[in-house]
Amino acid sequence: MRRGSTWSVVLDVGPDPATGRRRQKWKGGFRTRKAAEAALRELTASVDSGRYVERSTTSVGNYLDEWLEVVRPRLRPTSWNSYRMAVERIKGRVGAVALQSLTPLDIEDLYKELLSTGRAGGRPLSPKTVRNTHIVLRKALADAERLGLVVRNAASAARPPVPSKREHTTWAAEELARFLGSIEGERLAAAFVLLATTGMRRGEALGLRWSDVDLKAGRLSIVQTVTTVSDKIVITPPKTARSRRSVSLDPETVASLRDHRRRQNEERLKAGELWAGGADLVFTNEIGQPVHPSALSRLFASYVRRAGLPAIRLHDLRHTYATVALGAGVHPKIVSERLGHATTAVTLDLYSHVTPTLDADAAALVASKIFDRRGAGEAER
Repeated sequence: MRRGSTWSVVLDVGPDPATGRRRQKWKGGFRTRKAAEAALRELTASVDSGRYVERSTTSVGNYLDEWLEVVRPRLRPTSWNSYRMAVERIKGRVGAVALQSLTPLDIEDLYKELLSTGRAGGRPLSPKTVRNTHIVLRKALADAERLGLVVRNAASAARPPVPSKREHTTWAAEELARFLGSIEGERLAAAFVLLATTGMRRGEALGLRWSDVDLKAGRLSIVQTVTTVSDKIVITPPKTARSRRSVSLDPETVASLRDHRRRQNEERLKAGELWAGGADLVFTNEIGQPVHPSALSRLFASYVRRAGLPAIRLHDLRHTYATVALGAGVHPKIVSERLGHATTAVTLDLYSHVTPTLDADAAALVASKIFDRRGAGEAER
């Protein structure tokens, strides 16, 4: 219909579920009848397909705040804290934008800003962190689309940055042996021995309980992990089913753990009533409290400097273990299971720099079997 100098359209969208009253949707301001008819067709199609969304002025920030509380019971504390930090990054830049007005271009501009001045002090965020922010926003908007709050998930059409593949810094087997030799007798030496010979994650080692360790059988079970939320220690189950696993121990590691248990028992007796080791943790401070993950990393860094070895992160002991194991000919499936990876493909992708050597060794081994047998056949003739 014409209203003054412009055209408008009206569509009956059925009764209101709450009141039963007839509902009509108006759109106006079209300069031509043709434009109005096109808008009517689009509005009719959206209603017929169930894609029609009521207009709302809810902002991105308000929606994300509500969404965080809705998903909170379904998330581990550490995961929820990561979501919360991602939401704060998003709100700082597009929080005031109307949820229904958010576009893929807005989101890509958000990612560009985070990559350039995302941290406190205007420092850039890493592509991996920005991509993690994208994952949270995409999940939040997927729920908004499912609930009929937006027509489409704008984050699904936005392109997040692709993290560059990080080259892992590792030690050679000789350097690892030199490090372990340099920390013999240190209070938490067994923790570093365990990390080096199993490829366990830092949190998995710190969450290990004596009840999870069978020194006689030379095995341990990973059933919980230590992490932090707002720098406070939290003990949680492993993040995935594959992370919950059983790992065999070599005799040297078993001996190191036995020495560590003797030392811990001495500390318990010395502490008396001050002992706070009710959690039965293998690695604690002098009065039985859990070791903060950051404290273990700092201790490792100081030992590395003292030993005069190339600087690596504590997590790189895990990469060193995998590299040494694959290089020694341990089957990738075994390495993958010991590391708690989702699939063997993940292991091979992470340590692709080792696979050419494995491939060359396999080629030489198979060729030796073939040609040695051929030589033996000729000798028999």
